Amino acid sequence: MKAIICHKLGGPQLLKYQEIGSPSISPKEVKVQIKACSVNFPDTLIIQGKYQLKPELPFSPGSDIAGTIIEVGSEVKGFSTGDHIIGFIPYGGFAEEVAVHYKSIFPKPPQMDFDLASSFMLAYGTSYHALKDRAQLKAEETLVVLGASGGVGLAAVEIAKSIGARVIACASTDEKLGICREHGADEIINYNEEDLKSRIKELTDGKGADVIYDPVGGHYTEQALRACAWNGRLLVVGFTAGEIPKIPINLPLLKGCSIMGVFWGSFAQRNPSKNMQNSMELFQLLQNGKLKPRIDKRFKLEDAPKALSYMMDRKVKGKIVITMN
Repeated sequence: MKAIICHKLGGPQLLKYQEIGSPSISPKEVKVQIKACSVNFPDTLIIQGKYQLKPELPFSPGSDIAGTIIEVGSEVKGFSTGDHIIGFIPYGGFAEEVAVHYKSIFPKPPQMDFDLASSFMLAYGTSYHALKDRAQLKAEETLVVLGASGGVGLAAVEIAKSIGARVIACASTDEKLGICREHGADEIINYNEEDLKSRIKELTDGKGADVIYDPVGGHYTEQALRACAWNGRLLVVGFTAGEIPKIPINLPLLKGCSIMGVFWGSFAQRNPSKNMQNSMELFQLLQNGKLKPRIDKRFKLEDAPKALSYMMDRKVKGKIVITMN
């Protein structure tokens, strides 16, 4: 089978498209013929050795997969050969086949094609866990979403609107902000042209944001935190700006607010039953038309390094997907 392999830590240009052996499976695993795998920001980190998870070399990046089961382990329950599934794995998705533990996969809803299915779990799972479980966002509260035009950002906008919250979307260009409007944002802020703190305060009549969803980091985090409302919640989702911010610890004291970490992958492993419940609720929202995942671009497997570069250049508006032949 063909796969994208990381032999040496570094940029996407070091990745190799090559033939490797088909994976074997354990009794509790299934072998999946991958039809599509979406690209996520952690994929750009793991190939550089900058992610929390550091697999042994060589390995294939890629976590969000959709495909067809072609082999089933002897202890697998609830799945059969030929089933169409969605899965989330630590790495190994930029390949034509992968071995996956059966508790890490879900039946693919029939209304979702493989490309759409592969773009769903990490973005929507992360945002749903963040807003529902961590922040406990309520109807009529105000949510500020940084990096709102990215995969997790647009997911947060849509999920918050399904809850009944007011959403202020923040992004770096007017084109990106227009997409946020299309996905339900009530207000927008171009933080390359406007002062983030002042504009949030202005749009909330001086109160500040009840919840801030931050997958960006850098200097934007402190600006947003300074515009947080009393008893507000700052959700730390990621650092696509490349810099992990150093927060003055007096700010949570003065605001009476909370800073909450969001690590959906670890949550899903530690609380599989709760994650399953969340996933079923997300599929229902999708079926009801509340969620509309946006695929920005598709790349062939051999062009996966180009897809990662596109992600690293912060050009993505929604999700990008690697499609298999």
